[in-house]
Amino acid sequence: MAGNKKSRTVKTAVLGILISLVTSIAIIKMTETRLTWEAVKTANVYYLALAVILQASFWFLWALRLKEVVMCLNHKLSFGYALEMTMASMFLAAITPSSAGGEPLRIKMLSDRGVNVGSAVAAVLAERVLDSIFFATALPIFILISDFSTKFGVEVTIIFATSLVLFLIFLYHLFKKPERVERLTDHVYKIFRRFSERKAHNLQDYIRKEMFAFRDAAIQLSTVSKEKLFILISITVALWSVGFMIPSAILLAFGSKPFFLLSYTSQLIIVVVSLIPLTPGSSGIAEASMAYLYSKFVSSEILGILVGIWRVVTYALNIIVGLFVNIRILKSRYLSNNSS
Repeated sequence: MAGNKKSRTVKTAVLGILISLVTSIAIIKMTETRLTWEAVKTANVYYLALAVILQASFWFLWALRLKEVVMCLNHKLSFGYALEMTMASMFLAAITPSSAGGEPLRIKMLSDRGVNVGSAVAAVLAERVLDSIFFATALPIFILISDFSTKFGVEVTIIFATSLVLFLIFLYHLFKKPERVERLTDHVYKIFRRFSERKAHNLQDYIRKEMFAFRDAAIQLSTVSKEKLFILISITVALWSVGFMIPSAILLAFGSKPFFLLSYTSQLIIVVVSLIPLTPGSSGIAEASMAYLYSKFVSSEILGILVGIWRVVTYALNIIVGLFVNIRILKSRYLSNNSS
């Protein structure tokens, strides 16, 4: 069973990389000229190294934010473990549609450190809410100030902002009154009691306990001090801004203008579009979206190479480093325990 699961994980990771590779090659083939390969030969390796450093900084800032969020729930979390959680979940996010696989692993790793499941879910959801607030705020602002007039970007902004508001309203009404949680767990009991009444009772009690833990944690997170909220929002802005600088560093490596503002705006749109749950790690979707948006201001000679290297830095590296971390976790925590 474990072997089959491992095999499926490897196949999905390979599939994601293959889709990304094929899409990137197709884009390169459609845009390549003699100038394309001349640009590659004269690429500035220092700017390419900067792109990798920016991606590593993205990981570190994500881990720092996770540590700060967990601390808001009065739980201690070392930065080293937060970084380990980040990298391990980056691998699963890269091989699941809409990057959804990372959250369950972070919840599991938090619960391994004594955080109850309800609080762990609240902490991970808080990360998503912080990201959503950032994107819902930054998207319209950057589309306006960059004068990046694309109907595609405006539509993405409206859909994303509307979805965020509806989701927050749903959570508010679900957890506003404790009796609503009780009613929900009663429904769970009625569904499962036909299989086993004892197990249905146990499941109901467990879900009730964790949902109330989630409710308490969500209330606690929503009432953090202004100083702490400022820190969390600042880290969120910093981590995404660092990641969004990667294409500009790659452009500089090929002697092009960095197009900081237009690139930043395009990256905002790409991340939101990549939430569409179709392929592992949004492979193909991310590359196609980037090619479409960057074709509006980047010369065709380097467009394909830009997309290809950007995807290697922001996607393939996540899989490689994340896989290494996951293997290390399995060896140190599970295999060593079984052998002893």
